[in-house]
Amino acid sequence: MPDYKVYYFNVKALGEPLRFLLSYGNLPFDDVRITREEWPALKPTMPMGQMPVLEVDGKRVHQSLAMCRYVAKQINLAGDNALEALQIDAIVDTINDFRLKIAIVAYEPDDIVKEKKIITLNNEVIPFYLTKLNVIAKENNGHLVLGKPTWADVYFAGILDYLNYLTKTNLLENFPNLQEVVNKVVDHENVKAYIAKRPITEV
Repeated sequence: MPDYKVYYFNVKALGEPLRFLLSYGNLPFDDVRITREEWPALKPTMPMGQMPVLEVDGKRVHQSLAMCRYVAKQINLAGDNALEALQIDAIVDTINDFRLKIAIVAYEPDDIVKEKKIITLNNEVIPFYLTKLNVIAKENNGHLVLGKPTWADVYFAGILDYLNYLTKTNLLENFPNLQEVVNKVVDHENVKAYIAKRPITEV
């Protein structure tokens, strides 16, 4: 079995889907949590000077979705053929688009501009994405694609706390089918064990 290390700050954010996937597949990994003080010295050693980074047998790779897709293939959550993989990727990319639209508003430095953007985000963007995804989850029996567990489910469950933090809401409060997707992931024996031992973080 390869030797896995996950390098990231002591937050959930973009690293949690990767940690969820490794845990889901029962792949042991070193959860290396870097402090802000340690980061300047470590930054030059990372492929693009950013994290999260996944190290596989000493080889460090970046890009969170690429890392998640790699792990998903190792644990048979990436589809049984090219068409299934395409459908899964489409849903994951949709979730990531949603994340980016939220992040652009959350990290807007101009308070006046941010205030206007939040109105559009809350009234249009969030309802659009969640309504669409909620219908998809219903059609797929509590999954996001193919009617079975895939890494799209795990990615969504892993990124949700971060999205809730950015929006200062419980995004799934009125979307029970999406909540079912998340519940199936966090109730998985291996993910539940990881959640029980992970550090408590706000983000």
